[in-house]
Amino acid sequence: MFSQKKSFNLRHLLIATALVTLLPAFASAQWVLMKSDADKLVQNGARQVYNLQFDSASANFRKVIALYPEHPAGYFLDAMVGWWKIQTNPRNESFDDDFLQKAGKTIEVADKLLEQNSNDIVGLFFKGGALGYRGRFYASRETWLKAADDGKTALDILTRCQKLAPGNHDIMLGTGIYNYFAAALPERYPLLKTVMYFLPHGDKRLGILQLQAAGKSARYAATEAKSALLQIFFQFEKDASNALPLAQELHGQYPDNAYFHRYLGRCQVQLGMSAEYEKTWRDILKKSISGKLSYDKLTAREALYYVGLAIMSKGNYDLALKYFYKCDEGNRHLDSDETGFLVMVNLKIGNIYDMQGKRDLAIMQYNKVLGWGDRQNSHELARQYMATPYAQ
Repeated sequence: MFSQKKSFNLRHLLIATALVTLLPAFASAQWVLMKSDADKLVQNGARQVYNLQFDSASANFRKVIALYPEHPAGYFLDAMVGWWKIQTNPRNESFDDDFLQKAGKTIEVADKLLEQNSNDIVGLFFKGGALGYRGRFYASRETWLKAADDGKTALDILTRCQKLAPGNHDIMLGTGIYNYFAAALPERYPLLKTVMYFLPHGDKRLGILQLQAAGKSARYAATEAKSALLQIFFQFEKDASNALPLAQELHGQYPDNAYFHRYLGRCQVQLGMSAEYEKTWRDILKKSISGKLSYDKLTAREALYYVGLAIMSKGNYDLALKYFYKCDEGNRHLDSDETGFLVMVNLKIGNIYDMQGKRDLAIMQYNKVLGWGDRQNSHELARQYMATPYAQ
């Protein structure tokens, strides 16, 4: 039963999460109000954040704060360093307090501007950005009431910002994300139709066009726009063909960012580019083994699966099994429940046993899969393989 209380919390949670990347884009658009010395520091710092060079990025943003202590931009950008630290290792809560302190400082500095002028666009943009990210943080930690409070305030600020600065290409990051997800999320999750009833309607095509315009012409939000389009095309539109060039471009620009690297490999898998995705996922696995920042154990598990899949497609079953066994072992260390990777890798192990003529072992694998939750049609596949041995 979808209760009124749950509806209220979900509505504001949606606001907090869907607007997370909207409001910072508006903030970026207002950097034209600052001098070129700050602009250069921001550009350098942004590149360093995307390359996960966090210490260097913070050093640049602290210089911005020193140059413009009454401007909220430097404080906000330094908070984003903390945000990306959390995103690259979400299970580690040691960065939480630092992020919250910096987000709070951004809001404090922005409020001082708004006390003097309630329509101060810089104050509005950066306060909205800090609230949006803080709301998403609270949602990720399942602190729902705080997420709802920040989300509601962020929505009010977004409405005011749209009136103050329409048509800006950096702002189109925000309007594009809102337009797309306001339409796409209720389609995917029908219960959200009630939640979204009181919010402005979205338009998926318009959202994509706005994001494409931002990716092409925005001064500060271009990378964020391309990143949003990458997620939209791959996860929501199921269009790996359009996602691939974005993944190639972003990985080329930020080769040490595992987020973009993984999307490149996933696109290649979806498009059946076995030689290319084996090379990509081997590179990812190598970086994971070496302990490179953001290439964590979860990333290594994914890489083991896809390298094994590529090797299996070439008929080298013994070697493929070694990768699948390692992936299975990693699953059991990382998760207490039955993840998609755990289920699918055991299904693939059963497939290889069938190819090797080890029918009894294959049946054991398929029964194991049937004993777990259904993931990606795994139960139907297991029953199919139990009735008819797998043949590649």
